[in-house]
Amino acid sequence: MASHESSSQVAHPLIEVDSLVRHFGPQRVLNGVSFKVYPGETFVIMGGSGCGKSTLLRHLIGTEKPTSGSIKIFGDDIAKMSNQRLMKARNKFGMLFQSGALLQSLTIAENVAMPLVEHTRLDRKLIDTVVKMKLEQVGLTGHGHKKPAQISGGMKKRAALARALALDPPLLFSDEPTAGLDPIMTAVVDELTQKLTRKIGATVVVVTHDMASIFRIATRIIMLGTGDRQGTIVAQGTPDEIRAHPDPLVRRFINGETDDGEPGGGEDDLYHQTLLRRT
Repeated sequence: MASHESSSQVAHPLIEVDSLVRHFGPQRVLNGVSFKVYPGETFVIMGGSGCGKSTLLRHLIGTEKPTSGSIKIFGDDIAKMSNQRLMKARNKFGMLFQSGALLQSLTIAENVAMPLVEHTRLDRKLIDTVVKMKLEQVGLTGHGHKKPAQISGGMKKRAALARALALDPPLLFSDEPTAGLDPIMTAVVDELTQKLTRKIGATVVVVTHDMASIFRIATRIIMLGTGDRQGTIVAQGTPDEIRAHPDPLVRRFINGETDDGEPGGGEDDLYHQTLLRRT
């Protein structure tokens, strides 16, 4: 806790969200959300089904515009950017989608090579070298020639991670990175993501409801509320602060309980139909 506070006093935030509001017709999905993300953090956004966390993520990557408020990334308000400037800004961050979003018609190596082909002027030989290195880093040496349908779910997640980090971005957004994985593979993906992002000095923003994963990877956490607290931040802090939080809603969520104290179910998939466009 103390180390974060001292570092935040001297570091400028990579992301600064101020009074973010988003309406969909009469429904207010985000309601005055404000927070900052500092360099080197693994910042987790959590909350129950329908709380607005996937909507928040879409605003952070610029695929949706706020009703009001601002979202500054690298000091610039992305909501006010032209398409050309937004495209350049997106080249500075990676995106790890919940489904992996690997193109089924391409090999794993070709999927990982995509950002390098589209956004650099490297020659093919050097691109192949970088792809080989990235696949080695995620434990997929020897699998580059395979199609996504030929590998397991855990391998797809690792391949998607290699693609997201192909350009060594200073910022990585990750949507439910461990969804559908067993506890062992969840830990593997968590540890691998942390290892690789620390190696390149990347800041990570994660949307997830996996409590084991949250408390394993997070440096700071925000939780969005539902119901009469829809789209507001009901808690924020370090993992220890969230564990000790007195709010009953927070306590129920982290303990997996419903309102009557019984174990609750998992969160719905809220992040369908989202594409990270770079054009």
